[in-house]
Amino acid sequence: MDQSVQSGKAPAAASLENKSGWFLKGMLAGIPICMGYFAVSFALGIAARNTGMNALQSFVMSLTMVASAGQFAAISLIGAGAGFIEMITTTLIVNLRYFLMSCSLTQKLAPSMKPAHRFGLAYCITDEIFGLSVSVDGYLHPFYTYGITFVSVSGWCAGTVLGVIVGNILPAAAADAMGVAMYGMFLAIIIPPAKKNHFVGGLVAVSMLGSFLFTVLPVLRSISSGFRVIILTLVLAGAAALIRPLPADPDEEEEDE
Repeated sequence: MDQSVQSGKAPAAASLENKSGWFLKGMLAGIPICMGYFAVSFALGIAARNTGMNALQSFVMSLTMVASAGQFAAISLIGAGAGFIEMITTTLIVNLRYFLMSCSLTQKLAPSMKPAHRFGLAYCITDEIFGLSVSVDGYLHPFYTYGITFVSVSGWCAGTVLGVIVGNILPAAAADAMGVAMYGMFLAIIIPPAKKNHFVGGLVAVSMLGSFLFTVLPVLRSISSGFRVIILTLVLAGAAALIRPLPADPDEEEEDE
């Protein structure tokens, strides 16, 4: 293994030398992500099983989507009997941030890098994999991200399949109780930024109120659950962008007290 791999710095040149070394380094870096993904995807498998999905279907979904929020939204819509257009549109909006992450990460690649690797990295993107990949000094070696993805996605898919299998063995009451873990994951996502930034906290509260109104008001409650998510996401995200746009320089952004 060369010095650049040992130091954790990507080579300044655009070469793809030492693929195995960078792939191995990525695999080692991805182990903590794999462990976290396994726990979350296990709960996802329980939820998938509760909607009638089998282990193979859940495996294919996890392998092709690799997105907890997107998959949970899709599973919820499957359980509600939503149509294909509604399901595709909802998951597209929920996962829209990955488009921006993919475009951003390709800027870490050497200018001469082949398009195949640029598209390959787009599949690999999750919040955690993006965080590790973008923090590499210098140019990003794509096989470093591939190594992280191989380990992480393996844990994600294995957890999903095991969740379905265990869900078929456990009593119905126990399986339903374990499905609550997915909601705990989302709380863990929104609470830290809400505590750190009062504007984000207010936006979370408004989104919860809006979701509640969609379930009780006569006209709004007739809208399907999938399109409720679409409408609320577009309206609230658009309003937040107008009221509190991000500064051109991230260093200028100040935290709320």
